[in-house]
Amino acid sequence: MDIKDFRKNAHNFVDWMADYMENIESYPVKPPTKPGDILAQLPAMAPQTPEQMNDIFKDFQDIIMPGMTHWQHPGFLAYFPANASPPSILAEMLTSTVAAQCMSWQTSPAATELEERVLDWLRHMIGLPDDFHGVIQDTASTAMLSAFLCARERLNDFKTNHSGLNDAGRHCCYASAEVHSSTDKGIRMAGLGSDNLRKIPLDENFSMIPAELDRAIKADIDAGHKPTCVIATLGSTSLSAIDPLQAIGEICRKYNVWLHVDAAWAGSALVLPEFRWMIAGIENADSFVFNPHKWLLTQFDCSAFFVRDKSALIRTFEILPEYLKTREGDQVNNYRDWGPQLGRRFRALKLWFVIRSYGVTGLQDHIRRHIDMTRALAEQVAQEPDFELLAPNPLALFCFRYRPAQVAEGDLDALNERIFEAINDSGEIYLTQTRINGKYAIRLVSGAPLTRQKHLDKAWQIIKNISRSTK
Repeated sequence: MDIKDFRKNAHNFVDWMADYMENIESYPVKPPTKPGDILAQLPAMAPQTPEQMNDIFKDFQDIIMPGMTHWQHPGFLAYFPANASPPSILAEMLTSTVAAQCMSWQTSPAATELEERVLDWLRHMIGLPDDFHGVIQDTASTAMLSAFLCARERLNDFKTNHSGLNDAGRHCCYASAEVHSSTDKGIRMAGLGSDNLRKIPLDENFSMIPAELDRAIKADIDAGHKPTCVIATLGSTSLSAIDPLQAIGEICRKYNVWLHVDAAWAGSALVLPEFRWMIAGIENADSFVFNPHKWLLTQFDCSAFFVRDKSALIRTFEILPEYLKTREGDQVNNYRDWGPQLGRRFRALKLWFVIRSYGVTGLQDHIRRHIDMTRALAEQVAQEPDFELLAPNPLALFCFRYRPAQVAEGDLDALNERIFEAINDSGEIYLTQTRINGKYAIRLVSGAPLTRQKHLDKAWQIIKNISRSTK
């Protein structure tokens, strides 16, 4: 494709993109696609000769789009949002065009220094201490793994990167029973073993009980094990539980255990001063992560990872063969040494575009609006005699179930599962499910940029109609 054809097709694509964003409500949130439907429409072998872009784009519209789940749809109330705002999309277009590999300062000086600056902005926007240093990872899972590896190395005086874990003893980690599954995966990948992840009991708000954490750490010390890392969760995935960071941090300092704070979704709410209570005690944390790509209007993928001791992080990951050496040395940040990946995308550009386009006040308005709307809807659910909330809802997420008086407790799980599937099959809204104290729960979270009060009103009407007509 020459530049003339590229220009023509790019203009057509941008027109289509704008039409898509303008008319996204006309699509079903979740397509009625069955397994194998898309695959059956795709040739088994790659084409031997070039194809025209018009034909390729037509297949995109006719084959791919009918099988897409639309995460930016105002009826998308599932998982956590993966925001895509117009400024972020424009930045991604530029990122793809310049196609930089941003592993070191020298390979992209502007990309490196922009990343440093926007992470400084972000740290200040959410109220983290000035001695935290930020880097953009792809996802919170990678940040989690980075924290575990750094905690492991610091505990073993950075020897296990070389000698391995064979003679290093048993490393134990601690987290709420509500912790995200990326913790279990990260523990495995760090070589610490998921059997050594202690799930600490919860209080009535589904938050970690500090006394139980203290007891678990002490028991492992007495058994000759090595307490390595504690993971505090701010805004758990199932039900938005918030761990008491102050008390947990004091215990970590008492036993000299690395404290990692997982605020992947809820961290965006820290742009609101009235939610800074969630990080009371942050001065005791060693690392912190949240995802601007979840709720802060920034295109996936963009995860902000902060560490207090950047030298420990660099010492954990730095490997410097001759072909990676540059004359700038320690004068600059080479972010390839701040995590597992050598190759790095220019993710800072979209974050820069978003912060400048909306300003702090615009981002605050976005977050506050979703919290207010979701809390109001949760109150409506609680007031209905045949519905019940199953957990507190401090942010923009709540969990509920349908509980008509005439249905026995033992039949409620199956009934709510049928309701849940019927709601999603409608194509009008999309929810996810979880279990709370063993009970099947339907989970609703608001965060898509296009979602307004009218959409939540419509969602509630759909939920009531389907629930009360399901047998």
